[in-house]
Amino acid sequence: MKKLMTGNEAVARGAYEAGVKFASAYPGTPSTEILENIALYKEDIKAEWAPNEKVAVESAAGASIAGARTVASMKHVGLNVAADPLFTIAYTGVNGGFVIITADEPGQHSSQNEQDNRNYAKSAKIPMLEPSDSQEAKDMIKKAFEISEKYDTPVLYRLTTRLCHSKSIVECNERKEVGIKEYVKDANKYVTVPAVSRKLRVKVEERLKKLTDYSNTTEFNYMEINNSKVGVIVSGMCFNFAKEVFKENVSYLKLGFTFPMPDEKIKEFSSEVDKIYIIEENDGFIEEHVKSLSIECYGKNTFPPYGEMTPDIIREAVTGKTFEHLDINEELLIPRPPTFCPGCPHRGLFYELGKRKDVVVTGDIGCYTLGFSAPYNSMDCCVCMGASLGSGHGAQQVFNMVEGNKKRVVGVLGDSTFFHTGINGLFDVIYNKGNSISIILDNRITGMTGHQQNPGSGYTLQGEKTTEISIEEIVKACKVKNVRVINPNKLSEVNDALDWALSNKEASVIITRWPCALKKFSPQDIEEFNNPFKDRCTIVEDLCIGCKKCTKTGCPAISYNKENKKAITDKNQCLGCEVCAQVCPKEAIIKEVK
Repeated sequence: MKKLMTGNEAVARGAYEAGVKFASAYPGTPSTEILENIALYKEDIKAEWAPNEKVAVESAAGASIAGARTVASMKHVGLNVAADPLFTIAYTGVNGGFVIITADEPGQHSSQNEQDNRNYAKSAKIPMLEPSDSQEAKDMIKKAFEISEKYDTPVLYRLTTRLCHSKSIVECNERKEVGIKEYVKDANKYVTVPAVSRKLRVKVEERLKKLTDYSNTTEFNYMEINNSKVGVIVSGMCFNFAKEVFKENVSYLKLGFTFPMPDEKIKEFSSEVDKIYIIEENDGFIEEHVKSLSIECYGKNTFPPYGEMTPDIIREAVTGKTFEHLDINEELLIPRPPTFCPGCPHRGLFYELGKRKDVVVTGDIGCYTLGFSAPYNSMDCCVCMGASLGSGHGAQQVFNMVEGNKKRVVGVLGDSTFFHTGINGLFDVIYNKGNSISIILDNRITGMTGHQQNPGSGYTLQGEKTTEISIEEIVKACKVKNVRVINPNKLSEVNDALDWALSNKEASVIITRWPCALKKFSPQDIEEFNNPFKDRCTIVEDLCIGCKKCTKTGCPAISYNKENKKAITDKNQCLGCEVCAQVCPKEAIIKEVK
């Protein structure tokens, strides 16, 4: 059976065919759809959203120790969160096969950095695979479980954005049931006290030698010797990019098993050609190793050290020419920066927060990061997932040292981010007697990555109703004395809460609670929020004075008609949140109740 699949869908299919029993992940572009597709195999695989990537790897590791084939997936920065268990599991090894998927993002389309997670395989001394299309993505992950079990090791499986989201034909097969291996108690393997770990460290090096031999013989590392003395060493999606540029006019060493490197195969390839280009995205990972073998090559001294290695970039780097294309006058292009959706519950908060003087806002990773841009301009920094409350605490402690200081710090993060790692920042605030203000934006879902469930949503990944963890109860359990829950669409509530928090000398927490405008509502949502977004706003033209204050809310559903100098609402976009109506000085915006 053949299907057209994205790389993410193919990885999920491969995991299913390989007999995986347990899968865990935290959503993050470009990896999110992997677990969402694994979750569709409900009868065969237990799939779960974890609160963060560290927990995903830890739970998958536990499932592996118990004897099942397991997988954990995440975007590249998620592996930073999971690095602690990763390096230890590299010592202990596995029972059931264990694959850790990292989806790197050259070009930073949805990420705060462009790190190259191939370096993790080298640092942790574990094998790594890099597919180049959807068929390889399915086939390689099946092989990855065999490698994991044969060599007693977790396997790092590296994807990139273009592979995750592009489609190609995949030959699908039936599932192979491998069963659950017997669990045998073995403290000398799994209990990593120093006396045990020192012995395991020796095994890691012995394993690495065996994996190096495998790297030189595996079918995933192969040569295409064409009628050319120019050679290209390449891995992942860059293989497709290079093929588009050079076609069969060069020879190729295609690497799919990229750590440990196949030294013998690299030397053999170099003897067949006179000039070698190394094409890879992000770091010069392959290049560095090839040069360590005293082989001359052209890598990052020819190709850009950052961004995607698209065919046009490769062609220009090698030939100085680009593909034929239409010239576009970029001055005529209208900038279309991302913005909050119509009806977004974050709009009211940032609209008011941006007007506050002497307030420093530490942000976080989520849709609400857009609060930094116009017209809100209400965010001062954004470090990483869950950093806002800790960063806010540190900044506030320093401002408190300055005599006469009036600055107050507000940390802002979403519900899923709070569960991810933000909660630890709140511990820091309370334990160290901080007085920063923490705002948790509870939109009832993990919004930015496409509406995945989280511990506060009341449902599991596979649709089972579960315990809904209360953010308010967690905050109160942390002994926060000052807690308020507000509707962020009501600007009076927003301002009252901000005034209240700024007047408190101790730490305060504000929870804004209103569902994401794009959320598929559960019966509880409809009951709790009185069927939100059923109404629309309209402008009474005779009352509108054209002051444009409503457009300053940044809502895409509102525009300004230059001809009659009046504001206008798009009823196809408007969701009736009424933030615009509350800022209108003439009460010219009214709600049409259905």
